[in-house]
Order: sequence, then structure tokens, then C-alpha cells
Amino acid sequence: MTNDILVVGAGPVGLTTALVLAQAGHAVTVLEAGESLSAESRASTYHPPTLEMLADLGVLDALREHGIVSQAFQYRDRQDGPVAELDLGILADDTPYPFRVQCEQSKLTPILLERLRQHDGCTVEFGEPATSVTQADDRVTVTSASGRSWTANWVVGADGASSVVRKSTGAEFEGITYPERFLVVSTTEDLAAVLPGIADVNYVFDPTEWLVLLRTPEHWRILFPTDPDSPADAEVADARVQERLRGVADLGRPWELLHSSLYLVHQRVAERFRTGRVVLVGDAAHVNNPLGGMGMNSGIHDAVLTARALVALLAGEADLDALDVVLAGRRDVALSYVRKVTHDNWKQLREQDPSARAAHHAELRALAADPVAARAYLRRTSMIDSLRPLEPAGDAL
Repeated sequence: MTNDILVVGAGPVGLTTALVLAQAGHAVTVLEAGESLSAESRASTYHPPTLEMLADLGVLDALREHGIVSQAFQYRDRQDGPVAELDLGILADDTPYPFRVQCEQSKLTPILLERLRQHDGCTVEFGEPATSVTQADDRVTVTSASGRSWTANWVVGADGASSVVRKSTGAEFEGITYPERFLVVSTTEDLAAVLPGIADVNYVFDPTEWLVLLRTPEHWRILFPTDPDSPADAEVADARVQERLRGVADLGRPWELLHSSLYLVHQRVAERFRTGRVVLVGDAAHVNNPLGGMGMNSGIHDAVLTARALVALLAGEADLDALDVVLAGRRDVALSYVRKVTHDNWKQLREQDPSARAAHHAELRALAADPVAARAYLRRTSMIDSLRPLEPAGDAL
């Protein structure tokens, strides 16, 4: 079968790409390896410019019904407690949404899918993992594990960090793997009661075991760094997880747990985002550590901007060079913005030098007390500056 555009991957990035294209009148088929939408929580923070894009797509109100509006986030020290709290309300003149929405991506994807299915000619094929991508003249063919094939004018690879689409182009996926693995624990315990005064999002500095404490509508998530040499089975064993949670707060009883998972973390960017009629977005194009919540957000930004560029190209309103300018811009954001900010976040959370740590804490306190500096900083951490830079800002966490 022939389609205007084929999207590989039905995560938030792939479905956002498809919905932008569908709303512009294009027939889109989405291929998804899973038998249904992923139910995993994964990313759960939506920054202001992402909320703007979701509003333009008509899905923000539905997302907000499932999420938590969070206007402030905190920096804390593991031993000394609060360091600084920053209020996103200071961005009221920069965005109509001066806050974050906390909501698992598994609640966004059904909303996007429902909207996509309202457009004629748009379908999602589940249980069809792509196995090969070939290009010939003005067509691209994708074949799945079932042996079925789809041919399209353009293919958008949104099939994650192990992207078959990216591998088919021969593009290198350059970068690093972090020495620590990240352990994510989800709990139904009310951390706000256990740790009075915390915000919905908290970055906790510690040279030995830094933490991220993150609230979602139905649970709290705690992110721990984990020794790369420790056996994975041992780290996710209940006794070990409970031991680490007691280090966060000793409840005098076992914590109530939903699930825990251990994973490697990478910082990688594809050497190019377009090869012929194949383009890459989201994790297929770049991956980063989760400190700062920029992965899914930058992927959604890729999706919207790349899809808009494809719409203009197919309408004859722009040429291929214009698409390449957009893709080059997205790659630059991945390299010089997302990668830098998230890597700096990791370094600052685990800073070993007491004097450097104290100096950074003092900088954060001064920042929180200075509305002008705080606005510049928050534009950067909220990713506004990645889309519409206003002024230079310091390194962020």
C-alpha cells in the first residue's frame, strides 16, 4: 500500500508527528512494534513550550485533566535540606503556560491516538516491528517482521534509541554511556508527608548518592544512581530497594512499592537527521540522560517542527533546503543545548568537591532571589530558549 508519509513508532513523538501531518490533510500510517500503546510511565514532565505545542494540536486540555500543574521545583542537599526553590510563574510574560505539567507519557499517547484516528486515511498498525527500510527514487519501503510492506513518499523514524530506521540509513549514533546505571522506583507513599516542604519536582545534591524526587498523578518516582559493577538482579531485589528507600526516609516499615527498574543511560546524537527521504526524530535521533526532563520534550519539539517542515515541502511552499535547515537546527539543539544542560545537571548533582558544591549552592540561592537572573535561568531549564532564544543564560539544572 502507498501512503503520503509513514511514521515508525507510536510513542508520544511518533504520534505527535503523525497528528501534525494529519491535521494538514496528509494520509499517515504509523507502524508500532508493540501490540498496543506502551503502558510504561517513562517520561512524565511537560515543559511550557511543549504545552504550547500540545495546545496547538488541541490535546492539552485532555492531558491536563490527567496531570498535575506544578509551578515550582526545588534544589535540595541530601544532608542540609532545601537549597533553593524556583517559581516558573516568573515566565508569565514568556509563555501562556508558566508551569510544568506532571503526567506520565502513557496518558498522552491514547489522547494523541484518538485524535489521529479522527482523520480519514490515518491508521496505526500495531504488532508490526519494522525490520528493514529501503529507498528507491521517490519512494521508501518499510517491511515489518510479519513480512508486510508499506511504501511512502517519506518515512519518519520515531522508533526509539535502537531505531531500525536510523540503522537503515547508516548514520552513526555518536556519544557516551554513563558509568552509573539509573534505578527508578515508583511508590504510592506520599513523599510530601514523609519529607515536609518538598516540591513536586526535587533535585537532591549528594556526592555519594544524589536523588531526583518526582511527583506524578498516581505515585512518586525516585531516581537513584547505581554502581555499574553491581549485579542488576541484586539492585532491583526488594531488600536492596527497601534499603535504599530507607536512606531517603525511614518509615519504620517497608515502603509501598509499585515497581522498580534499572537501566543504562546514554548521551548520543545521530550524525545526520535526514538520509534521502528518511528523517529521524526523538530518541531515534538523539538520547540524553533524564536529569532536567528534556528527552520527551525535545522529541515532541522535533516532531512538531519536522512535521511542519514536511507539510511545507509537500505543499510546494518550501524546498528541501528548508527542511534541512530545520533538521540541522534540531540536531544543534540536541548537541549544544539538551546534551550540555543534562550532562551539566549530572555533574552538579554528584559534585565531589565540597567548596565547588558550596559555591554552586550559593549561586542557586542568589539566582532564586534575583527575578531577572531567575527568568533567564528558567527560560533555559524550561526549554523556551531552545526554540526562541532571548538572551544568554548560565548553566542549568
